[in-house]
Amino acid sequence: MLNKFGFSGSGEAQVQYLDGDFRVISPGTYVRCAVTGVQIPLDELKYWSVDLKEPYATPEAVLKRHHPEAFQPKG
Repeated sequence: MLNKFGFSGSGEAQVQYLDGDFRVISPGTYVRCAVTGVQIPLDELKYWSVDLKEPYATPEAVLKRHHPEAFQPKG
């Protein structure tokens, strides 16, 4: 929930991930990356999966989730 000071609430938010946008269901200041577990401030959230309903901290985290074989040791 956005107010003139930013997202209201504190702690982890519950978010609905949409195509090109997201909706805050339960107020909070961050979500956790589904791959790394790192906290992502809502105002910095850029990457998520609509189908898997999960956020990612970085493009590398997106690749690890969707193409894990690329990160497996070769040998």
